[in-house]
Amino acid sequence: MRYLVFTNTPAHVHLYRNAVDRLEARGHSVLVLARDYGCTVDLLEWYDLPYDVYGYCDTSKGSLFRQLPRHYARMLRLARRYDPDLIFGMGSYSAHTGLATRTPTILILDSEPTSVDHLISQPFADAVVTPDAFRKDLGEDHFTFAGFKECAYLHPEEYTPQADIRERFGLDPDERYAIVRFNAFGSHHDVGKGGFAPAQRAELVERLADEVTVFVSDEGGEMDLSALPARQFDVHPALMHDAIREAALLVADTQTIVTEAALLGTPVVRSNSFVGADDMGNFLELEGADLVRNLADFEAVLSTAEDLVADPDAKSRWRRRRRQYLSTKADLTDIIVDVATSGSVSGSADLVRHSSDETPVEPLASAR
Repeated sequence: MRYLVFTNTPAHVHLYRNAVDRLEARGHSVLVLARDYGCTVDLLEWYDLPYDVYGYCDTSKGSLFRQLPRHYARMLRLARRYDPDLIFGMGSYSAHTGLATRTPTILILDSEPTSVDHLISQPFADAVVTPDAFRKDLGEDHFTFAGFKECAYLHPEEYTPQADIRERFGLDPDERYAIVRFNAFGSHHDVGKGGFAPAQRAELVERLADEVTVFVSDEGGEMDLSALPARQFDVHPALMHDAIREAALLVADTQTIVTEAALLGTPVVRSNSFVGADDMGNFLELEGADLVRNLADFEAVLSTAEDLVADPDAKSRWRRRRRQYLSTKADLTDIIVDVATSGSVSGSADLVRHSSDETPVEPLASAR
C-alpha cells in the first residue's frame, strides 16, 4: 500500500512519525507532504522520515493565506505523482487532495474552534477521527477514541526519553527549572485570540525566577531576554518532550504543549483567551483529571505557578495522576496503523462511531 501523510505543523510530525516507521517496517510505501512551518522540517530530518515540502509559511496571520495558491498547486502535483492508496491529515489540504486524486482520506482532528476548517474539509473526508472529549458532532463518519492526538507519541507504549536533558541544558542534577512557552497566535484558528501581554510575560518570568531556573520558548521569536532572569530554550525541538518531562512546571498560553505536559506528568498552567466554559474538550477533561490548571486571570496564573514551584510534592502527584489517567487511554499510533493496513476505520477496535447512527462501519473504497 502507498500512504500519503500531511504534516502542516510540528505537532503533526509527532502525530504520525511512529505510524510512518511501523508502516515502512511492514513493507508499505509512505510519503510525508510537509509545510515548512516552524521546526516541522527539522523534526522530519531528525526522525529520518520520507518527505517532500509543498510550501512555506511563517508565524504571521497573513502568511498562510498569501501562500495558499502555491501550496495547493504543488501539493496536488506531488500527490498525483505519488498516486497514494490512502491519505492521512488534519484538515483541508489533505481532504481536498483526496478529492482531487479520488483517494480515500482519513482526518484526525482535535480542535473544536476550527469551524471553518471543519466546514471545508469534513465533507470531502471518508472518515473523521477525534478524541472522545471532542465536543462537536461532525456527522455520521465521525469516530472517536479514548485519548488525545498526543497519545500517538506520549502514550507509555510509545514514549521513551531520548537524552540526558540536564546535561544538554548545563544544569546540576538537582537544579529545578520551569519552562514558559509563548504563542505567536499566527495560525488561522488563532484569529481574534491571544495570550500573555508583553508586560505579563516579563512579570511571569521574574516571579518564577525567584524559585527556579527559567527557560523561555517564544514561538514568535521576538522576546528580548537580555534584561530578564531567563535562558532561551535552545535544544533541538525533538528533545522538547524530554525537557518538559524533567521540568518542575510548564506555564503556557499555547495549546498542544499543555496537553503534552499533562501526559508527561508535569504540573502545567495554561492561560489564553480560549479558556472558559466554551473551552476545548481536551483541556476541560485534563482539568477534571487535575492534570492541567486552566486560568483566564493573570493574577491567578502567577499565584498558582508560584504555589506549584514551591510545592515539593507537586511533581510526584502529577506523575501518579498521569499513570492512572493514561492507563485508560488508547495508543493512537496503534489505531492509525490498524486503519491504514485494513483500509478502514473498522480495522481498529478502539474507534467508536460518534453519532447515534448504529450502521455498521464499512471499509473505505480503495483505488486498488
